[in-house]
Amino acid sequence: MSMQLFYIDIQLFADKDEKTEKATQKRRRDSRQEGQVLQSREIKSALTILFAFFSLKFIGGYMYEQLVVFTRQTFIHYTIQTNLLAEDNIMPFAIEILLLLFKIMAPFFGVVVIVALVSSYMQVGFLFTTKPLKPKLEKINPLKGLKRMFSVNSLVELVKSIFKIVVAGLVGYYYILGQIPSIMQLLDQQVGQIVIFIANLVLNLALRMGVALVILGVVDYLFQWKKYEKDLMMTKHEVKEEHKQVDGNPQIKSKIRQKQRESSVRRMMTEVPKADVIITNPTHYAVAIKYDTEIADAPIVVAKGQDYVALRIKEIGKEHHIEIVENKPLARSLFDAAQIGEQIPPDLFQAVAEVLAFVYSMK
Repeated sequence: MSMQLFYIDIQLFADKDEKTEKATQKRRRDSRQEGQVLQSREIKSALTILFAFFSLKFIGGYMYEQLVVFTRQTFIHYTIQTNLLAEDNIMPFAIEILLLLFKIMAPFFGVVVIVALVSSYMQVGFLFTTKPLKPKLEKINPLKGLKRMFSVNSLVELVKSIFKIVVAGLVGYYYILGQIPSIMQLLDQQVGQIVIFIANLVLNLALRMGVALVILGVVDYLFQWKKYEKDLMMTKHEVKEEHKQVDGNPQIKSKIRQKQRESSVRRMMTEVPKADVIITNPTHYAVAIKYDTEIADAPIVVAKGQDYVALRIKEIGKEHHIEIVENKPLARSLFDAAQIGEQIPPDLFQAVAEVLAFVYSMK
C-alpha cells in the first residue's frame, strides 16, 4: 500500500484577527497621540513618597524652626491684640498666617512636585495631547463600566494593591519589632527626647517603606511594559492596511502614474508641430528634433516615443507637414540616449546634422 503525504497550511486555521505582529512605528506614534503611553503609576507614587520623606532629613530642621515661629506669633504675638478680629484686621491676619504656612510647607511640596514631574518625564517624555479628555459615550455606558469593574485588569490591580499593603505592613512590622528595646527605654527619657525619637522612628520607617514600594514599582513597570507591548500588537491585516496608508494603495498609485504619463504625453504632443524633422524606426521608434540657434547650440529633442506614441508622433508630423526621415540606428540611439527637452549627445551631432542638411535641402 503506497503512502501519500498531505501538506496542510496551518495558517488556514489561524484567526485572521489574532494579533501576532509587533507594533509598527506609526502605530506607536498614533497610540502616543491618543494618550496611551507606557508608564507605571506605582513607581511614580513610590518615588514621590521616598523622596518626600528623604527630603525631611534635610529640611526637617528648617520646618521645625518655622513652625516654632508660627506658633509663637499665633499664640503670643496675636493674643495681645484686642482688635485682631476686627473687620479691618482680619484679612491682613489671615494673609500673614497663610504666608507663614506656605513658607513652612513650600520646600516639602516643591520636592514632591519636582519628583512627580521628573518621574513622569522619565517614563513618558514630553507629551501634550487633549484626546484623552474628549468625551466618549462608551465611558458612561453602565454595562461597559461594570465590565471594567469586574475585568481581569481590575482583579490584577486589586491583587497589586493588597500585595503592596502586605509588603509595606511587613516592612513596618519588622522594623518596629527591631526598635522595641529602644522604645522601652523611652520611659526614662524627657518629653523632648521622646518627640525626637518618635520623629526619627516614623521617618526611618517611611523611608524603608518607600524603598520597598520603589522595588515593587520597578516590578510593576516591567509588568506594564509587557502589557503595553501586548496591547500594541497588530494583526497581519492591520499591518497591510497601514502599509497601504503610508505607501499608498498600489492600484491608486498605478492610476496616478498612468494619469501622469498621459498628461506628459499630451504636453509632448503639443511640441511635435514645432519640430524640424522626425527620425523614425518605421514601426517602433520616433524622435522629433528641433534645431534653433537662438535657443541652443545643438538640436533639441522635443518629443519621442515608441509603438503607439511613435505612431501618434508621426501622424501629427504628417498633419503639420514635418519631414519624416527613416533611420533605424539613429532613431534607436536618439531614443535611448537623449531626453525630452535636452540637447542630443555630442556623439550623434554628425548623424543628426546630415539628416537636418537633407531636410533643409528638400525644403
